[in-house]
Amino acid sequence: MQKVWVVEDEDSIRDMVIYALGTAGFETAGFESGEGLFPRLKEEIPALLMLDIMLPGEDGLSILRRLKQSQAWRRLPVILLTAKGAEMDRIKGLDMGADDYVTKPFSVMELISRVKTVLRRCETAESPAALKVGAVALYPEKRAVTAGEDEVTLTFKEFELLRALMASEGVVLTRDRLLDTVWGFDYSGESRTVDMHIKSLRQKLGDYGKLIRTVRNVGYKMGE
Repeated sequence: MQKVWVVEDEDSIRDMVIYALGTAGFETAGFESGEGLFPRLKEEIPALLMLDIMLPGEDGLSILRRLKQSQAWRRLPVILLTAKGAEMDRIKGLDMGADDYVTKPFSVMELISRVKTVLRRCETAESPAALKVGAVALYPEKRAVTAGEDEVTLTFKEFELLRALMASEGVVLTRDRLLDTVWGFDYSGESRTVDMHIKSLRQKLGDYGKLIRTVRNVGYKMGE
């Protein structure tokens, strides 16, 4: 049974989410804040974490930052629970490595669907074969990237974005398709995050960043 933990300070919402996840077949645990979460994470790591942004004390974005900076926890999938209208917090959280978000108030069916979608995406077997475009090589199993003779350090989202581009070498991928592939949900109106990640990728790849080509008004492709 997969474990899904919930960090939410409002008792009624936390209890409702835990109940919904439990009826869907997940093993759950709830926390009011990061103060209770981190000691538990040192003992075990769940399959997925649902994290409220607006928390007393250390807020959700700060908790997310700590998770993604940790070698032990950086791959833990995170779904943010956000307030309606908190677009900038959602963008910031997603750029920090969150996998999805659910806006309050939300339906139980949507919540369960988002959880299952993220878990399916994270459980997809990684191909051991390396992807190569020019002098750039990506090794899914090792989660490593080299450009020429140099190893390149990428964030989780940068790695997934590069993998999507390399797996479709020569094919133009729209921003919406990249958002769906890498972030896994409708990101309408916030597609500039793709451009930001592309810019970062190009910088980290150095001279080989030019292999990522912009197709004006459409999206991006890698290679010829």
